[in-house]
Amino acid sequence: MKPSRFSRKNREYIKWDKTHKEVRITPKAKPGPAAPAQLEVEADDAAAQGVYADMSVITHTATEFLLDFIFRDPARPQARVVARIISGDIHARRFCEALRQNIKNYEARFGPIKE
Repeated sequence: MKPSRFSRKNREYIKWDKTHKEVRITPKAKPGPAAPAQLEVEADDAAAQGVYADMSVITHTATEFLLDFIFRDPARPQARVVARIISGDIHARRFCEALRQNIKNYEARFGPIKE
């Protein structure tokens, strides 16, 4: 006797006879890692111009890192925070790794940074 077959979703049903049936389940393909999407970044005029900082202070809480970039005018007794970045812990670690790699690339091209 020839079995009767039909499929539904990821299952194939086979009926061999009145008492013997078979169900074959095909596992769904697991999606692989997605290709990184191309990110287009825009900056307003003020952000694109940038600010100069010659000092930085980094503090943290249990969940965030605060990076204060400071400009110290030699003619004034006080320094001024020119930018403050508040970032989650994961992004702070990624920033640290990116900065470390960029310093390595810079020193390979221009020589060691002198203290």
